[in-house]
Amino acid sequence: MPIQPTEKIWRNGQLIPWEQANIHVMSHVVHYGSSVFEGIRCYGQPSGAAIFRLPEHMQRLIDSGKIYRMTLPYSLDELCAAVVDVVENNGVAPCYVRPIALRGYGEIGVNPTGSPIDVFIANFPWGKYVAGGHGGADVCISSWNRLAPNTMPALAKAGANYMNSQLIRMEADINGYAEGIALDVNGLVSEGSGENVFLVRNGVLYTPPLANSALSGITRDSVLTIARHLGLPVVEQSVPRELLYIADEVFFSGTAAEVSPIRSIDRILVGDGTPGPLTKQIADEFFGIANGLKPDRFGWLTPVKVNAAEPVNA
Repeated sequence: MPIQPTEKIWRNGQLIPWEQANIHVMSHVVHYGSSVFEGIRCYGQPSGAAIFRLPEHMQRLIDSGKIYRMTLPYSLDELCAAVVDVVENNGVAPCYVRPIALRGYGEIGVNPTGSPIDVFIANFPWGKYVAGGHGGADVCISSWNRLAPNTMPALAKAGANYMNSQLIRMEADINGYAEGIALDVNGLVSEGSGENVFLVRNGVLYTPPLANSALSGITRDSVLTIARHLGLPVVEQSVPRELLYIADEVFFSGTAAEVSPIRSIDRILVGDGTPGPLTKQIADEFFGIANGLKPDRFGWLTPVKVNAAEPVNA
């Protein structure tokens, strides 16, 4: 979907005009994909707005950088404060926040250590990510596998990893699906192109473990926390492809996807083809907390001084 520009972007400690947030074509990141990034949502509240799980997102950005030997020149507190600064200065909420750290203009060649590390933070309006409406998305199993262990580190949210995601998403799109689900190198369920996967079978909530080349999703952790709080049985285990076909419920989780029900997989209906009771129960709790309509019992919200538009429960 088209990007809606806002007024300012944070660059290396300063707010600059949106149109000036440029990099050189010979920057290392352009040629070698050397970036790590985050996606964060800021939700409207009954009074004001709040950023969802800001410290956890920024810690993952720092961790992703560490994996790629990119020591970010800012502390966790400084990065969190920068996000709040951007959101409050632009005055846009609800919104999506995109922090990114990248290897900039310095040297050519694969070795990135001679190129500087630049950090940018932008925010902009962004609505629903996974198509399908309230009835759920029609998805497929991708012919593309997720990254094999010890090749590209799946625990790092790195720009280069998302070339694999692009293949998954484009293949799904041209075949008439809203999204694709990738298997890992052993043929077990991994994740979507940009989402973690959950399924319900006989009242038990299942999700693949991180060892199946899945990103350690912040929303994934939120769903697990909510499910346990609600007293639902939760199992993290390897999931064979065919278990998706006979599941009672399946849904995606992710910052962009939030909690998105899946209607069918490879044209096989999930359950009766409508969002199931556990999916709806978890989604109601998730959106209730995010939109300030239920208590922030887990301490997930960082308030910001923005007059937000009316919160919408997806």
